[in-house]
Amino acid sequence: MRLVFMGPPGAGKGTQAKRLCDSLRIAHVSTGDMIRERIRAGTPVGLKVQPFVESGGLVPDPIMVDLVSERLAEPDCATGFLLDGFPRTQPQAESLTRSLAKLGRQLKAVIVLEVPDDEVVGRLSGRRTCTNPNCQANYHMHTIRPREVGKCDRCGHPLVQRPDDRPEAIRTRLENYHRQTEEVAKYYHDTGLVRRVVGVGSVDEVHQRIRDVIDATGR
Repeated sequence: MRLVFMGPPGAGKGTQAKRLCDSLRIAHVSTGDMIRERIRAGTPVGLKVQPFVESGGLVPDPIMVDLVSERLAEPDCATGFLLDGFPRTQPQAESLTRSLAKLGRQLKAVIVLEVPDDEVVGRLSGRRTCTNPNCQANYHMHTIRPREVGKCDRCGHPLVQRPDDRPEAIRTRLENYHRQTEEVAKYYHDTGLVRRVVGVGSVDEVHQRIRDVIDATGR
């Protein structure tokens, strides 16, 4: 099973992707995690992309294509994978098609989670993350509150709002999504791969909608 997850930032792609990958036993390929790991480690790639991430901009296509191509060639992706956060532009989608063709593979479906912009801003602007690199627990000021304001329940380290979760950065990310990533959905629509799923509701409700779509598509 080879899937692409699409949707605006804050649509719940990460949460749903991890749950799906566990149940389908496929690799979770999160470009967001890959980029953040490199930024935390201070690698050359991390230093290069950090300004784009903090401003809400898109990381340049060549960097993303190289990272994903290397990841998909790893052994755990041979039996299936879910791409979370890639492709975000049509050139990235075209590069992915070429990379998969070289590996003798094809996508099974492109799942698009649909969430209104106002809902996205509310979700993301309330997120807080633990500053302890060995913890990195996530909270939300409205739905998953820490017992003590500003402190992690697990380790006691301070909680911060990620730069890309500030309202102005969120709006920029949404503009980028609507301008460029929707073109990717159109690109895949012509191949009959796109499956649109309402992303508003409980985690269980959204998960069941996605599973229904995947089960209907077949493996």
